[in-house]
Amino acid sequence: MELKSFVRDIPDFPKKGVSYKDITPLLLDPEAMHRAVSLFLENLPHRNIDKVVGIESRGFFFATLLAEKLNAGFIPVRKPGKLPHRTHTEDYDLEYGSDTLEIHEDAIQPGEKVLLHDDVLATGGTAVATCKLIEKCGGEIVQCNFLVELEFLKGVEKLKNYNVSSLLKYS
Repeated sequence: MELKSFVRDIPDFPKKGVSYKDITPLLLDPEAMHRAVSLFLENLPHRNIDKVVGIESRGFFFATLLAEKLNAGFIPVRKPGKLPHRTHTEDYDLEYGSDTLEIHEDAIQPGEKVLLHDDVLATGGTAVATCKLIEKCGGEIVQCNFLVELEFLKGVEKLKNYNVSSLLKYS
């Protein structure tokens, strides 16, 4: 099964000149979702994972499925004001400004093995900020997982200190 056939390009979304990778068709197909989860699991260096971190919001889809398969906890990383308990925060730069992500302070215990998951690796800013949050909690990042990697944006270069795995690469 070719998973790329389940990702459609939406031209000029969310702004002119951007070609958005829409994963909705993949999410609509149970067989494609199952195949993606199987490939994510095959690409893990080991399965001793305590927590799976998903980045808001499309990262939640597969992160929760992976957490269940790995018998691990799921941790949401969210935009400011979305988590109800005490949080660590991390600011990061975007192409046109900056943003902030948060994680519950007590979500990860020191030394726990963590799998980070998001839908797309683009410039790498969101993933790096999430890695910093995981490390603030004392977690050990086993791998950074992505469904789609936009290689031409070179986000993987910002993650050179981590094991990175992407199922679908676009150059």
